[in-house]
Order: sequence, then structure tokens, then C-alpha cells
Amino acid sequence: MNKAYSQFEAMMAITKASLRSIFRSPSAVIFSIAFPMIFILVFGFIGSGGRVSVNIAFANGSDTLNPIYQSLKNIPGIKVSDKKGDRLKEDLEKGRITAIIQIAKQPVNSVTPYSIQLTSSEAANPQNIQVLQSILNAVISGINQQQFPSTPTIAVISKEVKKVPGRVYRTIDFILPGQLGFSLLSAGVFGVAFLFFNLRQQLVLKRFYATPIKRSYIVLGEALSRVIFQMITAVIIILVGHYAFHFTLVNGLVTFAEIMVLSFVALILFMGFGFIVSSVAKNESTIPPFANLITLPQFLLAGTFFSIDNFPTWLQPISRILPLTHFNNAMRNIAFEGAGLQDCALEFGVLGIWIVVVYIVAFKTFKWE
Repeated sequence: MNKAYSQFEAMMAITKASLRSIFRSPSAVIFSIAFPMIFILVFGFIGSGGRVSVNIAFANGSDTLNPIYQSLKNIPGIKVSDKKGDRLKEDLEKGRITAIIQIAKQPVNSVTPYSIQLTSSEAANPQNIQVLQSILNAVISGINQQQFPSTPTIAVISKEVKKVPGRVYRTIDFILPGQLGFSLLSAGVFGVAFLFFNLRQQLVLKRFYATPIKRSYIVLGEALSRVIFQMITAVIIILVGHYAFHFTLVNGLVTFAEIMVLSFVALILFMGFGFIVSSVAKNESTIPPFANLITLPQFLLAGTFFSIDNFPTWLQPISRILPLTHFNNAMRNIAFEGAGLQDCALEFGVLGIWIVVVYIVAFKTFKWE
């Protein structure tokens, strides 16, 4: 009795053959592993850096009628948070805020009208604290010259910065999520686009039709090989970042597993873009321009190298629409802040909406011949 044809075994055979061809492709390895690793190594060896802008908050009860307060709020490089209570404390402990500033009015008989106390955390970038202190000194000096020439100084900054516990925030904690996202996006778009375009051009898909395997299993087999390869890539990037440059995995294996789930969801989405590009491209030379229309804006605007808070106000809403932005935000929250998958409901929701929209377009445009 002949054994019944197994669609699953046929799909796995396609997956194995496709996966083998991926590992033999130098371009696939370079774009997926080598290129992101170069950025990770560069920023990892730079050391612990931080964000471009300095985020601050004013403590409850601070005097807000003095010129120091007004001057700080008007400096472009200073961003003032309006959060209070536990939310402000959480931001300070996680390094989102460089320092909380307490401006206290001194007694009438004091030599200086105001005193300033900074409260920071171990998670804050020390360079940002130094920058903030320099800005404060410059502001006070300017006010002294213009408004208080007869007073020794309008304010004295406490030499000791109060510290609260917090994790050390390194450059790698910001850069690695962006590079992993870029790796997944590039592989999902370029890899899938070139793969299925070549399968049609070389009549491989047409030859598959002569076999009993169903079309859906052909696509699943090829897609599964890409997923396996990129998940291996993600594991390599995270492990190198963690063990070589101390990339933060707050809850160890649990955090690692949650990042893998997030990466899988993002990869499914990015592969949908690849299906669309492979269908609309008329020839192989038109694939890179179409693919770059999808990848380049996200690489530049999705917070890969710098926080989108540093972008012009009019550009930030555009950045927050991009799916890579939400992948980067979710991964940083999970890895450094210890957020769970349920805490990233907004990011997963946006990625889910993108998946639905992208695959509706992909199903309508996908070509078999």
C-alpha cells in the first residue's frame, strides 16, 4: 500500500532546501548578521553614552517665579517633563529623566536668593548630568550679569548630586534594539522580495505545480526557512550584545524569550512588505528602489540611532506611525525596563494593524507566474 502524500513533509523539505541556500548566500549573511553587528561593535566599543537631549523635571514645591526656572524652560536642549509622583520617580529610576531640580527660595537675610539641588539616578548618563550642571552654571552666570550685578550670585548649586538606585543605561541598550529591528526589516523585505521574484523568473514555482504539494505549503515552506534564519540571527545579535557589551536583559531568560516573541511578530509583518515588493517589481533591478522606499524611511525615522523625541515636532507623528518605531520601543521597554508582553499592548496593537493591512495588500498583489 502506497503511503499517502504528506503536504507537511513536502513543506519541510522545501524549508530545509531553502534554509540551506540562505546560509550559502553571502549577501544574506552580510545583511542579516554582519552589517548590524558592525554597528553594535562600533557603539559597544564607544562605551556608555546617552541621548542627545537632556530631560529634566522640577520637584514639587520648587519656586517657579524666579528667572532661573524660566530660562531653563526656554533652552532648546532642555526638555521638561510634567509627570508627578510615582510616574516621575519611575522615569528617574529608569534613566528617562536626567535629574529632578529643586529650586528653593532662601530666607530674606541670605546672601543668595535661591539654592538648587539636583536629584539623579544611577541609570542616568553621567555626561548628561555634567551637561546639565554646565547649563545651570551658564544660566546663573548670565542672570547675574544682567539682573543681579550687586549680588554675589542669584543661586548656589549644591555640589553633591543626590542619587537614587537605578540601572546603568548604556549606549548599547538603545542601539541594539534598533539594529535588530533593522536586520529583521531588511531581511524580511529584501530577502523575501528577491526570493519569490527569482522563483517566478526561473520557473521554479511553475515546476512546483507539477508536484502534489499545494501552493499555500510552498509559500509556508519558503517563509519558514526565512523565519528560522532570522530568529537565529536575532539570537546571535542579542547574545553578543549581552555578553560582550552588557546589553541589559532585566529578567534574564524570560526577557530573552519575550524579545523572541516580539521579533517573530515583527518578522511576519516585514515579510509581508517583501511579498508586496516581489509582486509589484517588473524586473530584478526595480526591487531595490521599491524595497528602499519601505526600509530607508523606517531606518532613519524609527528611532534606530536617536530617540524620535529629538526630531522636529512636525516629524514625530510620522515617526510614530512606522512599525519599526513600535518594535524598537517595545524591545527597549522589555529589555531595559522589564516590561512584559502585556505591558506593550499598544506596540503589539499597532504591529497587528500593520500586519492586517500589509497582508491584505499582499494577497491582492501576489503573483504566482
